[in-house]
Amino acid sequence: MDTEPQRIAFMLTEQFSMIAFTAAIEPLRLANRAAGATLYAWQLYSADGISAEASNGVRVNVDLAFGKARSIDAVVVCSGVDVQTFDHRTLAAVLRRLTKFGAAAGAVCTGAYVLAKAGLLDGYRSTIHWENRPGMQADFPELEIVEDLFEIDRDRFTCAGGVAAADMMLSLIRRDHGPAIAAAVTDQLIHHRIREASERQRIELRTRLGIADPKLRKVVALMQRSLERPLTMPDLAASVAISTRQLERLFWTHLGYPPSRHYLKLRLEHASQLLRQTTMPILEIAMASGFNSASYFSQSYGEYFGNSPTTERKAAAA
Repeated sequence: MDTEPQRIAFMLTEQFSMIAFTAAIEPLRLANRAAGATLYAWQLYSADGISAEASNGVRVNVDLAFGKARSIDAVVVCSGVDVQTFDHRTLAAVLRRLTKFGAAAGAVCTGAYVLAKAGLLDGYRSTIHWENRPGMQADFPELEIVEDLFEIDRDRFTCAGGVAAADMMLSLIRRDHGPAIAAAVTDQLIHHRIREASERQRIELRTRLGIADPKLRKVVALMQRSLERPLTMPDLAASVAISTRQLERLFWTHLGYPPSRHYLKLRLEHASQLLRQTTMPILEIAMASGFNSASYFSQSYGEYFGNSPTTERKAAAA
């Protein structure tokens, strides 16, 4: 076995996701243990070269500052909440330099946003946490951002965050060192199996909303796919071959409110994500969430969230 270790730099931004970071690094440690050799070696980096604070408040000591990274095989950006509000220019320059000299570039959780800011996802498929996908797609409309659990596209690898980072790293270990090592690591993690990249990020509607009725699940899924151009209640009912009255009864029976309220809830939550994660004008956000009237959007937003879109945008900026 070739024991020349693969050198990996973990770039920790402020407020990085601790669970995604540990889920990415632990499989590497266990791979070394399973192989009885150093397959992977890593160092941690931060902006100041001293430490970085995770979103859970835990501060992690690092080895070096971003700009000190040299002679590595892969770089992994670990980010988390409010990734779009931080200044990533220094890190972006370092990432461009490292990839220019042959390093693969990866990211966990919202780290894909930093790769995109550095121009390193142009022409690549990528993914990001489901909550951040609308904002990233709005800021980088030319990129192909998929909804998969993780995405490995040549020398770029990104994942949705959380424990999906473990699945991505296990897939990379399997690719680089074979299924036996990957299976041994999976067992050590008590992970049962390596999930496929194409598996969904979010739990099924049946579990998330407690919906057992297949027609109701289909309608809710259709609502989620048509937020910018909302469908009428008759169209939604026709999609599952029932009447509008039957559709109303389904929602009242299983969710306790009418379909129009659920549809509005989905659109307002989508708008809230765009307000917090992008710099899109509020009118554009309203239209992207299916509102043709700015006044109706503001009124609906205030009634649902208790504050106006402008207040939400200012709070996010602060």
